[in-house]
Amino acid sequence: MNESAGSGQDAQAVSRFVESFAAQLVEAGMTRMPARVFAALLSSDEGSMTSAELGEQLRISPAAVSGAVRYLAQTHMVSREREPGSRRERYRVRGDQWYEALTNRENVLKRWESALREGVTSLGPDTPAGRRLGETLAFFEFFEGELAALMERWRAHRDKTFGSG
Repeated sequence: MNESAGSGQDAQAVSRFVESFAAQLVEAGMTRMPARVFAALLSSDEGSMTSAELGEQLRISPAAVSGAVRYLAQTHMVSREREPGSRRERYRVRGDQWYEALTNRENVLKRWESALREGVTSLGPDTPAGRRLGETLAFFEFFEGELAALMERWRAHRDKTFGSG
C-alpha cells in the first residue's frame, strides 16, 4: 500500500483528491498553486504542514510554496505557526477555516459598500449608472445582513453537530 508519511492515508488517493479539489477551486477563481496548497493542507491528517512537506508532496519549489502560502494567509484561508523550539513555520487549516474566511470578508464588503455609496452620489441616483450602482449597493447590504444571520445559524449547527470549541 502506498501511504503518506506517518499516516494511514493512501498517498495516491490523497494526490487525486488534492488535484481534483484544487481544480474545483481554480474553476471558482482561485489561482492554481494556492488551490493545490490549500487542498493539500485540508487533506492532511494534522491540518498542517511545513514548507518542505508541501513542496515534497506537491513537487513544487520553495518559492511556489511561499507565494501560495502568502496568498492563503492574506485571504485568511491558512494561518502560520512556529514549530516549538524551531525557526520553521507550519501552515495550518482548521475545521472552521471557511467560516473564518467568510467572516473576514465583512471588511471587504464594507469597503465596497462605501465605494458604491460614493459612486451613487457622484454619478447621481437617477442616472442609469447611479441606479445600477444603487442596486449593486443594495445587493451587498442585503447579502451582508443575510450572511451575518447565516453565520450565526452555522455556529449553532456546528456546535450541535461537532461540539463547541
